[in-house]
Amino acid sequence: MGIPLPRCTTGPISHLRSVKRIAILASGSGTNAQRLVEHFRDHPAASVVLIGCDQPSAGVLQRAWDLGVPAFLFNGAQLRDGTLLRELQGQAIDLVVLAGFLRLIPASLVQAYPRRILNIHPALLPKYGGKGMYGHHVHTAVIAAGEQESGITIHFVNERYDEGEHLLQARCPVLPGDTPGTLAARVHALEHAHYPVVVEQVVLG
Repeated sequence: MGIPLPRCTTGPISHLRSVKRIAILASGSGTNAQRLVEHFRDHPAASVVLIGCDQPSAGVLQRAWDLGVPAFLFNGAQLRDGTLLRELQGQAIDLVVLAGFLRLIPASLVQAYPRRILNIHPALLPKYGGKGMYGHHVHTAVIAAGEQESGITIHFVNERYDEGEHLLQARCPVLPGDTPGTLAARVHALEHAHYPVVVEQVVLG
């Protein structure tokens, strides 16, 4: 269920509405979501006003509570039947940011937010993308293939997994003796450094 947003009763409405309203969708622990919330706290152009999650036990829900950001819990059927879309539209969301969200975004949501849904992938697409390629699965595959570098890809979302237009790629080495965990730490550092900046660039247009 969603938690209603607090109403602001001061300041001109035109000024308030000029601030872009960001929703984050996440399925996991929420470290990228936290970085985004912190980056846009008191930002003059945008604010994270909603965190949507499809996993009742996900750590991102506790982070949303701790950060004071309203949360909306939904399931796969509600993603597909338009329930989530109606929630986003009801909250006047301008930009949707995926941060470890594992489900395929339905065409109806993509069409409602053209070039306004962003995702971050923990590899250098088009390699190691597609259904089932997330988290440690990606890092395991990168190491098994003997790659010398990995990194992140930030891209717009379309109707297919990891195939939207690229906005940024950042790279890091794959070191001798790396495990999926050690490589993940290096990739996460790239995510935390670059994702808020790219989202801000999209907000500023």
